[in-house]
Formats: sequence, structure tokens, C-alpha cells
Amino acid sequence: MSGWDYRAIVSSDWNQCLAPCGPFDPIVHCYPELAGDLESIFKGYTGNRISLGDAAVRISKILPASISISQMDSYLDDSFETYKGVPELIEWCAEKNILFMINTTGAVAYFQRVFARGMLPTVPCLSASPLMRYPASDTDPSEIYELSEIEDKGKNTSRAIEAFGLEGKRLLLIGDSGGDGPHFEWGKRSGAYLIGSMTKQSLKSFCSKRDVKIDCFFGKTCGSDDKRRDETERIIDFRDLITHIKGLLSGDIR
Repeated sequence: MSGWDYRAIVSSDWNQCLAPCGPFDPIVHCYPELAGDLESIFKGYTGNRISLGDAAVRISKILPASISISQMDSYLDDSFETYKGVPELIEWCAEKNILFMINTTGAVAYFQRVFARGMLPTVPCLSASPLMRYPASDTDPSEIYELSEIEDKGKNTSRAIEAFGLEGKRLLLIGDSGGDGPHFEWGKRSGAYLIGSMTKQSLKSFCSKRDVKIDCFFGKTCGSDDKRRDETERIIDFRDLITHIKGLLSGDIR
């Protein structure tokens, strides 16, 4: 990627990390009768009990039909939400030549519509599930990588580093659950700074067992049941994370 001069890369999970939604919420919006099955599948792979590939197979078997663009837009009209200050965090990174990459088990299709409708600043790079994907659009990120297994998070961050000429630049990873554990484990080997956001016990347990130190905890940390506390999570302002990142990159940020 010529023409870019990024100082650093932030590779972040999305669901329940930067936004209070789940990756299968658009499906539940269309097929509420699947809510219980989808919650079980979600907890299975974020708790590292089943693979993401297995989860995708299970979803494909119970999904009556693909989610159309109009159905996705209806879901976004009703339910789109991020944690406070997340769009501003993404915008700040762009202004400071920090590549912000969304790296998530959520569907490519969800982000295609979010970006097409201007509900978030478009990021340069997206790593997401190919379970749902719409035809390419001018508003898509310049790089889209398919994430078929949890281990692809690290592989796709590595691809972005190469594609955007970020070798030797500062690397920051953001995650919340055990599904981000392999990404953090890869990050430890790669010299990344690891940020737990709305951190679940499943991520702390994964990292503890593998001697992976989480460098910073931001926002609320869930209890042993991994139960989220939505009413308190929504007061967290991710613009406060800007100050922390600025301090980490103080030699490069002006």
C-alpha cells in the first residue's frame, strides 16, 4: 500500500468490545426464534470450547435464509450502537496516521452496510466473517480479509502489517473475550501492547494459562460468570482510551 505513512496499527475486536452488540444480533432480529441457539454457539467459541469454523457450520444449518441488505438495514435502524466515544476514537486514529483495523467474528455484511450508510468512519482494513457478505461497494474498506477461524485474527493483522508497510511500527491489540485469546497470544510473540476492553473472565483465563500478560484493562471487567453489565458499560467513554494510546506513542504523536 504505497502512499501511506502510518505510525502504528490498532487491531481491535468489535462485539462487546467496542460495541454492546453480538455478532449474530442481525440474525436474531430477523429470526428471534434462533436467539437461544445462537447465544449458545457464541459462548462456545468465545469460551474456546468449539472452533469458529464449527460455529459457522452450525449457524448455516439453522439459518432459514440469508440476511438481505434491506433486512440488515432494518436491524441497523433499530439497533445500531457503539460504546460512547468509539467513532471519535476511530477518527482520531485516522487523523494521527494510526491504522485502525476492525478484527472480528462479526459478518463482513454488517460492516459493509454500516460504512455505506456512514454510521461509522470507514476503516482502512476489515477482518471479519464471510458468513454474510454483500457485493463490493465503493464504501468498503480498501482491504477486507476473511476470518474463518479464531486463529485468523493474528494472521490477518499480520497481513495488514505487510500490506500497509507497518513492519517495525507499534502494534496495539484490543479484545474482550477468550475468542481474542489466540490473537493476544500471537500479539505477545509479535511484541504487541495488549488492551483488554470490557474484559471477560474467558480472556483473562486464556491469557493466564498461557502466560500472556494483558498490559492494560479499559472499561468494565466482567465477573466470573462473564455477565455483562450494560447499564454501567454505557457510561464508559472510549475517548479516554485516546489519552492512553497517545501516551504510548508519545514519541510519534504530535
